[in-house]
Amino acid sequence: MRRFYFFLLLFLAAVQQATAQQGEDYINMELPAEWNYNEYVEQVLPVDDQWWRNFEDPVLDSLIVAASENNYSVLGAMENIRKARAAWLEARGGMLPTFDFSFGWQRAKTSGNIASTMYNETWEGEFSTGVSMQWQADVFGTIYMRSKAQKMLFMATEEEYSAVMVTLIANVASTYFSLRQSLAQMQVIRWNVESQREIMNIVESRYESGLASKLDVAQSRSVYYSTMAQIPAMQATIESYRNAMAVLLGVYPQELVGWLSEGYALPVYTEIIGTGMPAQLILRRPDLRAAEKQVEANAALLGATKRDWFPKVLLTGSIGFASHDLKHLPRSKSLTWEIAPSITWNIFSGGERVNATRQARAELDRSITSYNSALLNAVQEVENAISQYSSSLKQIEVLREAMNQNRETLTLSLELYKQGLTEYQNVLDAQRSLLTCQDYLVQAHGSSLIYLVQIYEALGGGW
Repeated sequence: MRRFYFFLLLFLAAVQQATAQQGEDYINMELPAEWNYNEYVEQVLPVDDQWWRNFEDPVLDSLIVAASENNYSVLGAMENIRKARAAWLEARGGMLPTFDFSFGWQRAKTSGNIASTMYNETWEGEFSTGVSMQWQADVFGTIYMRSKAQKMLFMATEEEYSAVMVTLIANVASTYFSLRQSLAQMQVIRWNVESQREIMNIVESRYESGLASKLDVAQSRSVYYSTMAQIPAMQATIESYRNAMAVLLGVYPQELVGWLSEGYALPVYTEIIGTGMPAQLILRRPDLRAAEKQVEANAALLGATKRDWFPKVLLTGSIGFASHDLKHLPRSKSLTWEIAPSITWNIFSGGERVNATRQARAELDRSITSYNSALLNAVQEVENAISQYSSSLKQIEVLREAMNQNRETLTLSLELYKQGLTEYQNVLDAQRSLLTCQDYLVQAHGSSLIYLVQIYEALGGGW
């Protein structure tokens, strides 16, 4: 009899291992070939790239470190990982037997007014202790497939954490460069205010000398005050970027009051982007890898619902001691044991299992569709970012030349105006053109850095 149970357990273990391997093959067969990119790409965590260090900006480096440690979105993603890992371990625990320990005592009195014991009352007491075991042999891999699904969901949360990190770092870098751009624009405004004040003084001196009209004075003052009016709006923009940075860093805005004041120029950095960038780089994006894990998890759940149609093999047993007298409890004569293997097979469930399989199939199809959509969006983001970055570099070259010409135009027109050889309208037009061109140049410079950050983000990190 013992040999029979021994070989039965050995057989069940062997079948369980075989069906577990079948479950692995099932996932691979269910997924279309074009979804398995692991053989083409070496997965690298985006946060390990540290692409932001290419800008060689210690302020940006410190901001990213602070944000990665304090940002609440990152902390929430870490908690999701812990939760998913616990769910996976819980599901995996279903493959192991459960053991229960019991110790008890009972006392019972039998009535003397029943037929079998008429006029003969009896008292009975019993002590008992033992260990009981129950194990569902996963012969057809049902438990394994559900455990596999939870494992894939756990791995998906890890990828989602990496996606949060990529987005956070990109947002910190973009906000930082936007703030630096606004500070540079403020410098442009203040420089033009000083220049326009000097010209206004010249016009007022010429008016007092009778060499200029009142119209020239009014026009010079109009340009000066119009430029001055841009300062409060730009200060509000700077404060809004500081507040946005505070949220990313996980601190209150009051802690960044006065931080990164004027005087910081935009970093000069240009990245060479190849026109033939490998498409596999897109597949390193953690959001795509998370979507891929979702597909594998849903495939495993579909396999589990199909295996629910098969019978379940249960093995229950117990061993312990029972005795009317406590002192006789540990003796060998008091030993009790029981072993009860069984097979249960549900033959009717009112369509529950059919619809569970249909639901799992629909969920798998939905996750595949979501992956396809995410992949197309990723390609679009990369293409747009590269196109915008390349265009911004060309725009910078043209604007830099235009700014030089506007400066020369302002200098020449002012000299001619001082000599009375041209109207003040030419000086006025040159002032406005120079201010506009300088502002556009700063915006193009800042936009190029932000577009470069968007390329990093779209590719899930550096390359």
